[in-house]
Amino acid sequence: MLTYTLFAVETAGMLLRPFFLGKAVDGLLEGRYQGLVLLVIAHLVWLIAGTVRHRFDTRTYTHIYNSLMQEVVQRIAVAENISKVSSFSTLARELVDFLEFDAVYVLEAAFNILGSLLLLFYYDKPVVVICILVTLPVTWMARKYGKRMYDLNREKNDELEKQVDVLSSGDASRISEHYAQLRNWQVKISDREALNFGWMELMVLIVLVGSLLLSTNRHWEEGFYAGDVIGIYSYVLKFVSGLDTIPYTIQRWASLKDITRRMESLGA
Repeated sequence: MLTYTLFAVETAGMLLRPFFLGKAVDGLLEGRYQGLVLLVIAHLVWLIAGTVRHRFDTRTYTHIYNSLMQEVVQRIAVAENISKVSSFSTLARELVDFLEFDAVYVLEAAFNILGSLLLLFYYDKPVVVICILVTLPVTWMARKYGKRMYDLNREKNDELEKQVDVLSSGDASRISEHYAQLRNWQVKISDREALNFGWMELMVLIVLVGSLLLSTNRHWEEGFYAGDVIGIYSYVLKFVSGLDTIPYTIQRWASLKDITRRMESLGA
């Protein structure tokens, strides 16, 4: 929780930098320095939180992994099914990798999407409407994608659980079939990712074109403010970068659900 809290502070500082950059530019053009001071403060908060978090990251996740692996060692002494123990070891590593890398990636995406919407509301409300409308088909597609990815990851992990037994058998045809099955499930996962990538990038294109046309026309009609334009473009880009992470987030979440289910079934 400490690590994630520090990351949230770090990400909030990163999210607010374009806002303060715009204020600094507008202020400096008028001979004022308050905006520049706020930009420096926001950057320092981001810097300090990031530095402290990086010190805690390795300590936190190596401790979690070591605790899980102690469970593996205890199981080795009493286990009758070594294949299950090997599977547990692999799943433990995947779980810790999710906590260390994927969870913060997801948190950053959430900050980018929600934070950008809030700040775009400050700058230009009609742009927010475009962004929200695009999230509706994205959410619908994401639900379908998540269900399919869960099924595919379950099938792949079912095959992985057999790996030690298959290799121990020494049967060349059985081993070849096992790796062919793993390749088959991985290809299906990749195909689904590619299809969803194309869909997401189409939505991103709609957001970019629509928001740029709308905001540019409005600001030229109402008066040009350099800081506002910097802020709008920065947060539109952050919003679409958040949308871009949705397929990966769903794929990893589906994998995590299957991992935790298997670890629970092993009594972890």
